[in-house]
Amino acid sequence: MIPFYYSFRNLWTRRLTTLFTAGGMAMVVFVFSTVLMLANGLEKTMVSTGSDQNAIVLRKGSASEAQSMIDREQANIIKSQPEIAGDTAGRPLAAGEALVLINLPKRGTHKPSNIALRGVNPESLSMRPEVKLTAGRLWQPGSSEIIAGISMAKRFEGVGLGETIRFGMREWKVVGLFDSGGAAYESEIWVDAEQLIQAFRRPVFSSVLLQLKSSGDFNSLKNRLESDPRLTVAVEREKRYYARQSEVLAMFIRVLGIFVTLVFSLGAVIGAMITMYGAVSNRTTEIGTLRAMGFQRRYILGAFLMESLFLSLIGGAGGVFLASFLGFTTVSTTNFATFSEIAFRFALSPSIIFYSLLFSLMMGFTGGVLPALQAARKNIVQALRSA
Repeated sequence: MIPFYYSFRNLWTRRLTTLFTAGGMAMVVFVFSTVLMLANGLEKTMVSTGSDQNAIVLRKGSASEAQSMIDREQANIIKSQPEIAGDTAGRPLAAGEALVLINLPKRGTHKPSNIALRGVNPESLSMRPEVKLTAGRLWQPGSSEIIAGISMAKRFEGVGLGETIRFGMREWKVVGLFDSGGAAYESEIWVDAEQLIQAFRRPVFSSVLLQLKSSGDFNSLKNRLESDPRLTVAVEREKRYYARQSEVLAMFIRVLGIFVTLVFSLGAVIGAMITMYGAVSNRTTEIGTLRAMGFQRRYILGAFLMESLFLSLIGGAGGVFLASFLGFTTVSTTNFATFSEIAFRFALSPSIIFYSLLFSLMMGFTGGVLPALQAARKNIVQALRSA
């Protein structure tokens, strides 16, 4: 135990060096954690969008609603399926929806960005109970009125309550703001589907959203619709559809971020290695004394390696702690599937904490193993003579 206690006490004795080395590792772990939190936040936002009870029908071969077209005749066939649940009045919970991209300037910067404009029906709202108005009211049928996600209202000009924007050769007034519990819908503007179709002279829907009587009815519905010769459609669970949209972008963020982190980690590893080599050089006599007292080489090796690992653990914990504050930050990026902007928060999880600390320990081990081997190989006589 003496070599280990001695090593830990040395970290406190050399506080300034310890602080700088741990700080360098903390910055690298901060970047590593941030990347994982960014990808996790995107996936969490997309996965929280939609329900397993709902199914979405797109044109076969379409990667997203932005690329899909379903005419009214096909939509009526889809809405007549026996697996579809009904509302209190017995009407099927199925709705044709239209998705159009428009360009709006951001508040402050006036920089334009693509925004998802969704045409919905009353049934659409019934199938998405997580969407709740936080201010104002719903649009009046047949009017040029819209409601906007709270994320949109904060970031884009003309999307605040009572403001107006222009698209489809009309002026549209924002009469309500809605919240969806952090789902992707908060980055959209909603309008009456028929009004949207008229404004853009678009005689087709982008998709048909429907609610199943039972989640277990999905396979039978999927098989019937996809084999119907009158249709050329693909059926997918709504939750899976949104989760799939995040996969490519989340993977891109992780790969790029981890590559950058690995580059930065080289500096942190070199810093740890210099620190540990300095510790070995300054404590040659002490190492000789410990060897003379009967401590074997493996104890010396373990003590210096433990010192490096403990140093990296301090830095890793500091990096994760700093990264955790990003959980209060909202960022936005382009959804590769629809080419529209989506806002989401950094999301920290237990697995991110674990991998961040593991990555930190790996840096500590890499930076400490060679100096520890050097310390363990020192000759007792030569080490004592260096005093």
